[in-house]
Amino acid sequence: MKKVKINPKTFLYPMPTVLVGANVNRKPNYITIAYCGIVNHNPPCISVASSKRHYTNQGIRENGTFSVNIPSADQLLVADYCGITTGAKVDKSKLFEHFYGALETAPMIKECPLNLECRLIETVVITTMEAFIGEIVAVYSDDCYLTDGLPDITKIDPIIFAMHRNEYYRIGEYLGPAYEIGKKFKPEP
Repeated sequence: MKKVKINPKTFLYPMPTVLVGANVNRKPNYITIAYCGIVNHNPPCISVASSKRHYTNQGIRENGTFSVNIPSADQLLVADYCGITTGAKVDKSKLFEHFYGALETAPMIKECPLNLECRLIETVVITTMEAFIGEIVAVYSDDCYLTDGLPDITKIDPIIFAMHRNEYYRIGEYLGPAYEIGKKFKPEP
């Protein structure tokens, strides 16, 4: 096979689909984000990035907090809706039952299987985007989404986004244990 050079774009797959929550004008608001990733292990930090013009960004900057809520595939319609409507025109606080944790200003969605409560530690501005880096101060989950006390990806059934094709997917089959399966690899001498 021959490698084909294509235009550089954000082809990092898979991309999670998350609902980022922030209080804007003292009211919960949520936006769908696919630009989300782990930044650090200890302390646990995560980043979310969105266009500077998004309504939710205002609340993140004002409060210094945000939440990352992991919806399951059965929440696809409302998750996509949150990404195609603006909180400046639609009251998204009525779409979900929300709750607050220790930070008291990062609204989280009860219906989502997994919720990460974050304290903003840095904002990085890149042209038209703002990347918010937050320390995860608390994690919440319903026990039905846990196996041995840890979030179970098969039970959560997260939504995966294919950027540039604008398509949603589900997680596929189990392949093997990380940090273990590679021990079977035998490099050629």
